[in-house]
Amino acid sequence: MKYISPLLVVQDMAASRRFYEEVFGLKVVVDFGANITFDAGFSLQSKESWSDYIEKPVAEIQSGGNCFELYFEQDDLDAFLRQNQARKLDRVHGVKEFPWGQRVIRIYDPDRHIVEVGESMKAVVLRLLAEGMSPEETATKTMHPLEFVQACMDGAI
Repeated sequence: MKYISPLLVVQDMAASRRFYEEVFGLKVVVDFGANITFDAGFSLQSKESWSDYIEKPVAEIQSGGNCFELYFEQDDLDAFLRQNQARKLDRVHGVKEFPWGQRVIRIYDPDRHIVEVGESMKAVVLRLLAEGMSPEETATKTMHPLEFVQACMDGAI
């Protein structure tokens, strides 16, 4: 068996497609109208066609359960925020920093699926080092091996 990809059911295919193309810069690699697949490895399916496929009424297909997310990484989270500032993204929460130093923001897509954008751990390591942490302190803070921190410093990652 081979896992292929997640599929999100959407109310308005054009609006959802535009959201993922404009906010995340994704490209559609396959477009069947009621189903599209992005180069990021996930697909969108229209609610009407999904209803037919699973033989359930459209009214039984709900979005926005806050129990699933798509996760993206960005080396420069601040640049992502600046690029999308005018869009007034519907935020689950603002930027938050986790105990391991990673900063993230979660937003809703047009169907209220959660999308997280987090700093890559390489970006976290380099930021913490630039803020004055030693490699050992950075390894402890990020919960990554010292070898990972060193590889980030050497440009190997």
